Amino acid sequence: MDPAFVTGEPNRLFVRFQSAAPNRHGRYPGVFALVNGLSWSGRLTDQQEQFRQRQNAWYQANLIDPAQAHPSIYDRRRHPGATAWFKASATQLIAGVSGYLAILDAHGTGWVRLDSNSLGQIIYNDQHQVIAMPADP
Repeated sequence: MDPAFVTGEPNRLFVRFQSAAPNRHGRYPGVFALVNGLSWSGRLTDQQEQFRQRQNAWYQANLIDPAQAHPSIYDRRRHPGATAWFKASATQLIAGVSGYLAILDAHGTGWVRLDSNSLGQIIYNDQHQVIAMPADP
């Protein structure tokens, strides 16, 4: 694995992987939503589906689901534009994203990696991630 993939830009505190283009609602879904969407539409191979199920279970066991802890966290009226970002220190969690990105590449689904220190208002914060609302949603 490319070390730059894991560490990102020097001195950046937060990392996000998302769609390269907005969806029909004008939002940029994250990498997990993109791969889950391919699964729900029946487009994954058996091997890709097995990877998705295995890795989703691993993330569920190793990463808090902010929506479980705070059900209104993604409420679009209360928190417009709220998005999840990994903390750059969560290197093992970030490294695990590479398999999801390979699936997106195989299906021609564009994605981007964002590295930032300036997220706007942080409305959720745990050991590995934050949820932030941009300054201008």
